[in-house]
Amino acid sequence: MTRSRLLDPNRPLRPTLVPVFYGWVVLGVGAIGILASIPGQTMGVSVFSDHLIEATGLSRVRLANAYLIGTLASGLLLPFGGRLLDRFGERVTAIVSSIALGVALLGLSQVDRAARAVAGVAGVGAGAIAFVYLACGFSLLRFSGQGMLTLASRNMVPKWFERRRGLASGLLSVIVSLGFSIAPLVLAAWIRSAGGWREAWIELAAACGLGMSLVAWLFYRDDPEQCGLRMDGRPANGGSAADPSGGEASDPRNYDLAFALRTGAFWAVTLTLSIHSAFITGITFHIVDLGAAAGLDQDAAVGLFPPIAVVGVTVGFLSGAAADRFRLRTIVAAMLVFEAIGYFAITGLAEPLPRAVAILGLGGTSGCFGTLTTVAAAKLFGRTHLGSVSSAQMSSLVMSSALGPSLLAISRDTLDSYGPALVVGGVLPLLVLALAFLARDPAPRGDVW
Repeated sequence: MTRSRLLDPNRPLRPTLVPVFYGWVVLGVGAIGILASIPGQTMGVSVFSDHLIEATGLSRVRLANAYLIGTLASGLLLPFGGRLLDRFGERVTAIVSSIALGVALLGLSQVDRAARAVAGVAGVGAGAIAFVYLACGFSLLRFSGQGMLTLASRNMVPKWFERRRGLASGLLSVIVSLGFSIAPLVLAAWIRSAGGWREAWIELAAACGLGMSLVAWLFYRDDPEQCGLRMDGRPANGGSAADPSGGEASDPRNYDLAFALRTGAFWAVTLTLSIHSAFITGITFHIVDLGAAAGLDQDAAVGLFPPIAVVGVTVGFLSGAAADRFRLRTIVAAMLVFEAIGYFAITGLAEPLPRAVAILGLGGTSGCFGTLTTVAAAKLFGRTHLGSVSSAQMSSLVMSSALGPSLLAISRDTLDSYGPALVVGGVLPLLVLALAFLARDPAPRGDVW
């Protein structure tokens, strides 16, 4: 069978024969794809970090540095990956990314053995080999998992919805938030049931590399038009005399990355998301020590995340529904306010009221984050160059997430407190808020931003 027949949008499943609008299927499998990226996310790797330290003999600092190098390398590669996404589409990208994620997990499962084998032949210390091996492995893991698989899975959804794009993003946010909130517990249980960290990574490699790539081939579709359908499930004759296309074909918002980079709206959204990526990663990374500094034990500190997830799920659904009715500037402004509240309040973690406010702020930020990462680029710049535009945003997010833990650590080491870094985190959203209201609407009708 030729490649074109293997990737025919009507094979092996014809979307027009599905009894419901196929966009809802796309929403479901897109959520599965994002959840399948968890082994390449920080929360997925963190469960294995102590096992890697024990197996390789690396210090926690050296392991963190290897992860930092891998994350930065992934962020630098993502714009190139976005161009490939625009060229080959979400289906092919998800298949290849899933296989690459499986290869990365399989390779990382052998890091200690490979380091000892190479060290014995080359006469170099096993620790140095393990460090380089992990940096390379983390680069592929982050690029394929957190990067390309997430991009392909998330970008596919707004291509199938226009009028109900916000609702679809809200539902996606609910599913993903719930999955991410329980992921560390699931992965820890997986390690125990598999008999060790190595075996767990091997099983995850099979689940992602084989299982997720099969799901992508079976169910992923790049856009409704290639399947003989229309956005939102509109009928083939759903146009009007004024707009016979039904809306999407005549939409002039097909701007490329070069145009997007010249708009204030792009930077307002990207900076809003990047601030969250940096500081929530830093807070998550240091949560136990941050809680200890406030007089909380480990269980109390980690116990902040379930209520944050509950708030995030609620706000995610509401902000998604709001995105269909209000301008994007409103969602961006809400997220920036949540960020400022959350980062300022968490400096007073020892007291019940600031702790509750921090949960509200961080949860609200998380909910808006899911909506903006799904709908903003498509609503502002159209679908044609969505991969390039969203990958540039994702590159900023990934590199911000790499820098966040270091920023908080520097504050702790040099000023003996996380407070100064968190205050910076509270001030930055207020500055971006001014940019958000000054930015002009890139949409021709001026009704999006």
